[in-house]
Amino acid sequence: MSTGDKTAHPRRVYPLSTKDLTEEQIAVVFAMTSRRPEPFDEIAEQVSRETAASFHERWVLGYGHASVAEHAVIHMAVENVSRLACDTLEDNRLGSYTEKSSRYQLLPSGYYHVPAELDPHPEARTLYINTCDHLSGAYARAVEGATSHLKSRVPQRDGERDSAYALRIRRQVIDSCRFLLPASTLTNVGVTMNARLMEHAITKLLSSELAEERSLGDDLKDKGREVTPTLIKYAEPNPYLASSREWQVRSSPGGGETDDCHPEAALVRYDAQAEQKVASAFLYRSAGLPYDRVWRMVEDMDRQDRERAIDGCLEGLGDHDAPLRELEMVDYTFEFVMDYGAYREFKRHRMQTYVPQPLTVANGYLTPDLVREAGLGDLFDEAMGSVGEAFHRLSEVSASLAQYVVTHAHRRRFLARMNLRECYHIFKLRTQPQAHFSIRGPVEAAMRQAVETHPALFKHLRLRKFPDWWGDLYGGDARGRA
Repeated sequence: MSTGDKTAHPRRVYPLSTKDLTEEQIAVVFAMTSRRPEPFDEIAEQVSRETAASFHERWVLGYGHASVAEHAVIHMAVENVSRLACDTLEDNRLGSYTEKSSRYQLLPSGYYHVPAELDPHPEARTLYINTCDHLSGAYARAVEGATSHLKSRVPQRDGERDSAYALRIRRQVIDSCRFLLPASTLTNVGVTMNARLMEHAITKLLSSELAEERSLGDDLKDKGREVTPTLIKYAEPNPYLASSREWQVRSSPGGGETDDCHPEAALVRYDAQAEQKVASAFLYRSAGLPYDRVWRMVEDMDRQDRERAIDGCLEGLGDHDAPLRELEMVDYTFEFVMDYGAYREFKRHRMQTYVPQPLTVANGYLTPDLVREAGLGDLFDEAMGSVGEAFHRLSEVSASLAQYVVTHAHRRRFLARMNLRECYHIFKLRTQPQAHFSIRGPVEAAMRQAVETHPALFKHLRLRKFPDWWGDLYGGDARGRA
């Protein structure tokens, strides 16, 4: 019988270091605790590299206990891949990515990928290279022109060092001129994934229709095996991924519509019983009753009582608090049309589900205000015109390859489904004044539609700057003027 003496089993919290163990050994040590009574460090003394490989071959690969592979972590440095291929690499929800920013770094000329698939098509290859070079030249001229313009309009602050002033100007300039960069532009990205996810990411890349992505998958597999020799060695192309993509291309209806036909954000689906679902979830946690009974109780409430149940769990939400998980019971589906640069930032919110259409020139493009103000509008429009012509000609060779010349300015259409909790996060982060100017508009438009649809669910959203319409919707709520 226990004496209640806590010193008999003292708590221990300690790291298992990769200085002493490989990632595969650590995964085995954690896996063995389900059937071994010893502490982790004692188990670790018995797990050699050979033991780890044998364990993974039998249990992870042979019997399908794939969750064990999640304990083996891989940090991979990936350099000089196109933005297009980087999108596919980053399209894995549970990975962590830090990418070279075109908003803060001035990129050199010739810094783009040339697809190997164009080698058998010399005319198309020449057109492709000429288009990318043209954009690179336009980018350099825009940077020079916008810098001169800003220096003539933005004075140096008292006491501001010359280097600090130049950096402040350059950041504003690069942030607007990057819209001229094509999807073929190269980038670097630091990737952290567990071995299970890395195998999935490699499989997706190996199943791609683009040679660059397949080659990237081969490199990740080869270098990943230096860290986890066993856990990702069977990553192979997946016929299902390839066949389903081919079916979508064959069967999907044609497009060609322009951005004039679509708003930058539209709430296309939402739950008509969202308030009931949130109130029921809040009350269910401590109810001690089956969900059906809690649901019926909420259904019998009048609107005021239901809103009180919602307010009780949201009104204390602070500026830096995450709302309760119960908000995940409700979903909203938006269709966005935003520039490719903004899309690449938006997709970082990986808890959402997003489904993008291919990159195209059909939805028009965004011209940054600074570009027009600096008298560079004609240069920008001419560059976009050259991209449009090249895109259509390259599409005759391959629609997939044509995506490489689409710029960060061109608008992309995509679906985004997010739960209410994620809405709180995205709306707060992407509508604040510090958010990028091209992402604020679409996200605020989406937020307004969601808020007007379910005002009771959003009135406690803690924005850093409330839009003008907020106070009107909530009766002049002082929080909207904070």
